[in-house]
Formats: sequence, structure tokens, C-alpha cells
Amino acid sequence: MNVEQILTERTGAVTTVTVNRPKVLNALSSQTVEALTAVLIDLQKDDEVRSVVLTGAGDRAFIAGADIGELAQLTPRTARALTDAGHRLCTQIERLGKPVIAAVNGYALGGGCEVAMACTCRIAARTARLGLPEITLGIIPGYGGTQRLPRLVGRGRAFEMLLTGAPVTAEEAWRIGLVNRVVEPEALSAEAFALAATLAAQAPEAVRRILDVVNHGLDMSMADATALEATAFGLLWATEDAREGTTAFLEKRKARFTGR
Repeated sequence: MNVEQILTERTGAVTTVTVNRPKVLNALSSQTVEALTAVLIDLQKDDEVRSVVLTGAGDRAFIAGADIGELAQLTPRTARALTDAGHRLCTQIERLGKPVIAAVNGYALGGGCEVAMACTCRIAARTARLGLPEITLGIIPGYGGTQRLPRLVGRGRAFEMLLTGAPVTAEEAWRIGLVNRVVEPEALSAEAFALAATLAAQAPEAVRRILDVVNHGLDMSMADATALEATAFGLLWATEDAREGTTAFLEKRKARFTGR
């Protein structure tokens, strides 16, 4: 595994993870997918890390899709293995138990758009372009894009993007709910880090419970989802942070969450 493909930098409780293949617009080879998944597994286990910023090296691309040379060599068997690896990566992002902020600094196409959609929030540079162009290659998205996109933007808009393969601008992505914010390119890193730092300052167990309840609850009936929420709400009262939060509010001071 070429660990140089994935760079990490920690600042306090926030770790920035950078896909570092700028010569190929940070395209996802199978090796890159494996390396990124391994890094995220390590971050999940690290209690000192409370939030993550995910981005791509350079200013042209977040992740410009899969390695087309590798795709051209696939067989049905190896294609299934590739998509299974992509699903593991996106599920690892989505179920990390810590917020992951995608700083979309350029092209987020194909697998890159799918990785961004798996993140908790997406902040895009005004110059970014997002899309799922797989249909133009005679294939479909394989990292969960056919499922996450309609959940974010609705079925009609998702069908249009999936069936035409046409990318959307950052402003259009914001209008349809695909990204949370659009900022000038020079402000992207600071904006993404500021959001990650804000989320890192929250009570870690409450953050984890929110992520878990939302992710699982979307696939449940309302009755089952609200029961899941109620269980999570009750369990949080076994934490010191719940007591600290309410006490701090009553004492009119900032809460000091410790993760216990």
C-alpha cells in the first residue's frame, strides 16, 4: 500500500485527510480506495480525533472519479470486487462515528462525488463541479451513488443527473441540496476546518448518536426510527457530558465536554 497517496495532518481534535494524486486529478485506483479506507479505520479508533476534513491535493480536483485505465480491464468478477471495496470505503466514511466534512475543491465526479455524498457535510469551492458521468461509459455508479443521490436531492433530480451524466456547478449543487455551502476557492480550507472544529467541540458521544440515529433511521419506518432515537436519548444520560452540558447551561458557562 502506497501510503503517500493519502496524507493526514492533525490540528487539535481535527484531522485533515488529503487524497494525494494530483497528476491524475486524485482519481481513485483500487489501491487508493484501500489506503483511504485503512486511514479512516485508524481515525475511527483514535479517541483524540473528533472530526475529519476530507479533500484532494491541488486546486483542480477533489476526486475526479475512478481510474479509467483500471476500469477498462474489469471483468464481471473483478468489477464486483471493485464496487464492494468502494461500498466499504463510503460506509466507513458514513459510519465513522465522527463528522466528516468534504472540502470539494474542484471536480468531484463519479466515485469522487460518491465519496463526497457519504460525508456528513459538503462544502464546495465556487469552481467545483459535481456529477456522476458513469452512464456515458455505459455503466452505472458503483459506490452507492444511485442510493445516496436521491436521498439528498430527490428522485427526479437524481434521475436527471444519473441518466444524463452531466455535472452540476457548485451553485446548482447547493440549490438542489447536494452541498451545504459554497465559498470562494481561497476560503474553502478555512471554512471546512472551522466547521470541523465546531463539531469537534461538541460532546463526542452525542455526536456519534446523532450520526447513528440519522443514518440508520432513514431506512426504518417512522415508528422504529423514533424508537431508536428514544433509546439513544436515554443512553446519553449515562454520560458525564450530558450532566456537564445541562449544568453548564444553568451556570451560564461554556460546557467542557470530555467524551465520557
